[in-house]
Amino acid sequence: MKVGYIGVGNMGGPMCRNLIKRSNHSVTVFDLNPEAVKTCTDLGATAGKSIADVTRGADIVMTSLPMPRDVEAVTLGADGILANAGKGQTYIDLSTNAPSMVKKIGAAMAAKGVAMLDAPVSGGTVGAEAATIAIMVGGDKKVFDDALPVLQSFSANVIHMGELGTGTVAKLVNNMMAFCNAAAAAEGLMLGVTAGLDPHKLVQVISSSSGNSSAFKSFSERALSGKFSPPSFALNLAHKDLHLAMELADELDVPLPQGSATHNLQRMARRMGLGNNDSSAILQVYESVLKKTVKP
Repeated sequence: MKVGYIGVGNMGGPMCRNLIKRSNHSVTVFDLNPEAVKTCTDLGATAGKSIADVTRGADIVMTSLPMPRDVEAVTLGADGILANAGKGQTYIDLSTNAPSMVKKIGAAMAAKGVAMLDAPVSGGTVGAEAATIAIMVGGDKKVFDDALPVLQSFSANVIHMGELGTGTVAKLVNNMMAFCNAAAAAEGLMLGVTAGLDPHKLVQVISSSSGNSSAFKSFSERALSGKFSPPSFALNLAHKDLHLAMELADELDVPLPQGSATHNLQRMARRMGLGNNDSSAILQVYESVLKKTVKP
C-alpha cells in the first residue's frame, strides 16, 4: 500500500517512523522542516516535494498538524490534498481538529469520491514513540476496517467511535478531562505544600489513594522536578484543544463549569509567557501568586 504522510513533527514524526518500521507500506512524507523529514527518510521513507507530490498515487493520505486552520489549508487550499486526490483514495486526519471542520472537509472529500476518517490520537510523545497511543476514529466502518492495519502499525489501541467526527469529539472529551484533572492536581499540591506538607510524601499518598489519575502521575513528576520545558504536550496546544471543547459545548448548549475554569487557568499561564512550556505549567500560576513552589 502507498501511504502519504504530511506533518512529521513532535507527534506525527514518531507515528510515521513506527509506520515505516512496523509495516511494509511504501511511505512518502512531507513537512516544512527538512530535519523532521530526514528522520523518516533515514528509515526508508521517500521525501515528497509538495503536498501534491505526496497525495498523487497514494492509497491513503494522512495529516498530523497543529491547528484546524492548518488542516483546512493543507486539505482544501490551492494545490492541497483535495485538488490532487482522486476517487477511491482515503484521507485520514490524525490531528486534534474541530468537529465542524472535520465535517466540512469530509463533505468536500466525499463530493470527489475520497473517503475520510478523523483519527485523533492520545498518549503524548512517549506513547507515539512506543506505539502505545490510543487512536479514536470516526467514519464509515468499511473504510475504517480497510485502514485498520495501517493505523495498528503505530498504535496498540485503535477504537472505531462511529460516524465521521465522533473520533474528534471523543478526543476533545478525553483531553478536557485530563486538563481538569491537572488543574485539580495543581490546586491540591499547592494547598498541601502551603500547609507545610512534604511534597514527595503528599504525592506518594495521592498516588496510592482515590485522588490518583494518569494525569496526576505526569503532572506530579513535573511539579516535583520544577522542569516544565521541553514540553511533552505544550500548553498552547492544550489551550487549543480545550478551546475546541468549549466551542463544541456552545454548539450543543452543554454547561462545562470545570472546563471553563481550567481554560481560564490556561489563559493566565499563557499570559505569563508559558505557552511553549508543558501544559503542566499551569502550576506556575499558583506558584507565582503564592510565591512558593511545589519543588522542595
